[in-house]
Amino acid sequence: MAHVKAKGSTKLGRDSRPKYLGVKRSDGQKVKAGEILVRQRGTKILPGPGTKVGRDWTIYAVKSGIVKFYKKMKTNFDGSRKKRTFVMVK
Repeated sequence: MAHVKAKGSTKLGRDSRPKYLGVKRSDGQKVKAGEILVRQRGTKILPGPGTKVGRDWTIYAVKSGIVKFYKKMKTNFDGSRKKRTFVMVK
């Protein structure tokens, strides 16, 4: 015989918390040192001057200033070039 009652609570339906990823400060906004600019998985957006990357790929400001997003050509390891998005604090 089964040991689980027929009308017990379901074991399905568990769900994880949302991770709230994305751009947190937009182009032209003033920021203080330590503020999070971008929360991401992987390096979709790369850090520029005045920013650093945390161990979960979060980009944060290391100095106070104004946020600026820009695109730049970056050389890959195989020698090909690709336009990538950077964020900086100036």
